Amino acid sequence: MKQITNYIVPGFMAGAVKAAIKKPGRLDMSLIYSEVPATPAAVFTKNSVKAAPVLLDMEVMKGRSVRAIIANSGNANACNGNRGMKDALDTAHLAGEALGVDTSDVFVASTGVIGATLPMDRIGAGIKLLPAALKEDGLFDAARGIMTTDTFPKIYGVSEIIGGKEIRIAGIAKGSGMINPNMATMLSFVITDAAVEKRALQAALKAGVDGSFNCVTVDGDTSTNDTVIVLANGTAGNKKITSGGVEYEKFKDALASVLLALAKMVAKDGEGATKLVEVAVEGAASPAEAKLAAKAIANSPLVKTALFAEDANWGRIACAAGYSNAKMNAEKLEIWFDRVCMVKGGVGLGPGAEAKASAVLKKKEYKITVKLGAGESTARVFTTDLSYEYVKINAGYRS
Repeated sequence: MKQITNYIVPGFMAGAVKAAIKKPGRLDMSLIYSEVPATPAAVFTKNSVKAAPVLLDMEVMKGRSVRAIIANSGNANACNGNRGMKDALDTAHLAGEALGVDTSDVFVASTGVIGATLPMDRIGAGIKLLPAALKEDGLFDAARGIMTTDTFPKIYGVSEIIGGKEIRIAGIAKGSGMINPNMATMLSFVITDAAVEKRALQAALKAGVDGSFNCVTVDGDTSTNDTVIVLANGTAGNKKITSGGVEYEKFKDALASVLLALAKMVAKDGEGATKLVEVAVEGAASPAEAKLAAKAIANSPLVKTALFAEDANWGRIACAAGYSNAKMNAEKLEIWFDRVCMVKGGVGLGPGAEAKASAVLKKKEYKITVKLGAGESTARVFTTDLSYEYVKINAGYRS
């Protein structure tokens, strides 16, 4: 497997335009287009309040193929009732007309402020400009077009030899705040020229999301719009990949590597974040309990503020693990900061260990390992610290 840096996937084009949806002068409408029918797979938010584009895309997923994904930033089109659904459908229809494809062949995605209606006059004008903006190497522009409070575009790609053919996988993502994906405000779109059977593609996506985006938390909030979509157009000419076997495993691993890279970028770009921290839980009674403990630690405001302060306050970590409802043996509890052991046998190791751990906490990226002593299961979650800047960004988000 090799990383690709031009993000070109044969048979796909992408681009973005400035439609002034929220503010003028920035790319805020993106389009990804497959020149041939592409097999779709998708996972969506488990939030009970689902934005109109999510509800529409769940219907689009029932089809056998898709040709395009159109996405806007600056407005989530969520909680807008019948008007929101009509606007999502109209967006798909206008995009289909511009591209010469059916409305049912278009995924729609939105991200931004909840509860504001879409400015359909500006959406329509932007859609008319999008076909001319499409280009083979336009995925980077598309990544910029879905940014909201993101500080950098999130894009990654790999190539792999499958069935004697080189296949390419490239993806983009947006996400900085309201990040606690439970899939399935976070969007990710991935394209590949591999030929993949729909059920196999869906299974590979679910496995990849479980090991990546579902292991990221910035602030514990699951958005109304969380969506991950994969399109596979088969132009690589490989024998169609089906579930099971070596070729499927190679494809699944390649897809997972793209999703994990994007997920780590989302965590690293958490609003106001100064640290990217992997929370690893070991010795849990089950995988579910390992994830429970890891999420409790990673979402704890007291843990996150200690990370920001570079304070090796292991007591907050032990507390969060304890209230997570995951089984643990307090007399076997261990807490590590990278390779520095802070707690062993449920007891802190004193000022010397704390001094070494404090040096670890000054790094931009590091790992916290918590051993529960209750079993053999493990889990990991990527999180960030909680800074003054997070409060400032979210206090002024709608202004």
